[in-house]
Amino acid sequence: MEPSKTLLLVGGTSDIGRATALDYAQAGWQVQLAARNEEEARRNADDIRARTGAEVTVHRLDILESGTFDSFLDGLPTLPDTVVCVVGELGDQVKGQTDITHASLVLRTNFEGPSLLLGLFAERFLARGSGTLVGVSSVAGDRGRGPNYLYGAAKAGFTAFLSGLRNRLAPKGLRVVTVKPGFVRTQMTSGMKLPPVLTAEPGEVGRAIFTAAEKSSRDVIYVRPIWRPVMMAVGSIPERFFKRLRL
Repeated sequence: MEPSKTLLLVGGTSDIGRATALDYAQAGWQVQLAARNEEEARRNADDIRARTGAEVTVHRLDILESGTFDSFLDGLPTLPDTVVCVVGELGDQVKGQTDITHASLVLRTNFEGPSLLLGLFAERFLARGSGTLVGVSSVAGDRGRGPNYLYGAAKAGFTAFLSGLRNRLAPKGLRVVTVKPGFVRTQMTSGMKLPPVLTAEPGEVGRAIFTAAEKSSRDVIYVRPIWRPVMMAVGSIPERFFKRLRL
């Protein structure tokens, strides 16, 4: 019997994080949930454990405290086979335009922290000779838009980081997967009017992540395929026209 593989899910209190961890646990993986709120993460761990019988551990991690990343990695019971980072902060675009503390929160949560953390895992995976890194980015990073350019810029940076990391690691046999969910019906989007055809459920995203990372060779996925032509169309609009639009 093959030994069980291990997933580290960064963002273990989010709706997408819980759904993704559940998919891995149902497939027989051991799960490590990392989150800032350990109490909430333990509730998710208990639920996943009860549903699947999988081994689930909880580990405190604040994505803004990069100085703790090395000790966090050292403290894990085992180096995971796959790391999935679903951390995100939509933030308030209008507030961020004048409040640089809030703007920094959005930029660091969506770009700086996840990139630095996955970069450290990449070095340990290289030393071991195997591993998969999954970063959940966003279609918002495909082109900057006035209503959410702070969030979009951070996700664009994260997408570029993942692309560069993939280019570097692929010759060594390591995988880097970029996931772009589009709209997802979660606590973060609660109260927003979302178009049904473009909106995924957390479970749908979790299944897409597991399939892309463990059962296919795809590098960049749009959870709902319709987003690919939509964003290609948005990206093809000349800037002189695009700047006049309010998309």
